[in-house]
Amino acid sequence: MKRMRIALVAAAAVSALALAGCAGGGDDAADEPTAEPAPTFEAGTTMAELAEAGTVTIGTKFDQPLFGLMGPSGVPEGFDVEIAKIIASELGIEEDGIEWVETVSANREPFIENGQVDFVVATYTINDKRKEVISFAGPYYMAGQSILVLADNDDIESEEDLVGQPVCSVTGSTPAAKLTEIGAEPVLTDTYTNCLEPLRSGQVVAVSTDNVILAGLAAQNEGEFKVVGEPFTEEPYGIGLAKDDTEFRDWINDVLEEAYEDGRYEEAWNSTAGTVLPYVEPPAVDRY
Repeated sequence: MKRMRIALVAAAAVSALALAGCAGGGDDAADEPTAEPAPTFEAGTTMAELAEAGTVTIGTKFDQPLFGLMGPSGVPEGFDVEIAKIIASELGIEEDGIEWVETVSANREPFIENGQVDFVVATYTINDKRKEVISFAGPYYMAGQSILVLADNDDIESEEDLVGQPVCSVTGSTPAAKLTEIGAEPVLTDTYTNCLEPLRSGQVVAVSTDNVILAGLAAQNEGEFKVVGEPFTEEPYGIGLAKDDTEFRDWINDVLEEAYEDGRYEEAWNSTAGTVLPYVEPPAVDRY
């Protein structure tokens, strides 16, 4: 793809020279903006199919502040959403060509396998079990499992304090499996926002999932909750896509690396999750 970009830049330079030549004759058309050349892809690839269609269906979370939250406009907002937009733009697809589909933790793999989405960007941890049925590009962010408690709770300071305690998480998530592994008593629901009322009522003592998700929930409910302890897992966030679509996976990895280099990744972070969380350099993509 870098070769294609170089070619496009060269073409743009030639066009600019041609326009400069016309400018000497006083042609007002020289001042008009030129359209960005449409990207081209090898026939038969997922990239070519999506670019030709001009639309893409993307799965993301709708209930996770900072990463994927349905806004008042009816369009989700957050870091995952911005990453997805970068990928769509490299396909030549504008924002109005994106169909957003809510994907909760339990339905992400089925939605990809059934073709209900073209790819998923949804605080989606890469792991070997999921790789048995889908593929991942990335990772593009490294999160870690942590703990959310009521703001006045000083009894829980680490995962060791969750042993034998009821803790809320969501069905099909890696944090839920980790709670069982450390000896907590998972209380499962479908979304993390649905964990908040059980926490308020005392039905559970904590909510546990990735630190960035919990930070968003705490920021959204300022003064009511707090994140405690240090992250006790590593959760590499990847972009889920159809299994064995190697060309699409490699291409998305190329897009991610270019976004790291040209500043679009950092800009996406600073305008979303970066309003609450510090910026950290993205992890290297895993071209497995």
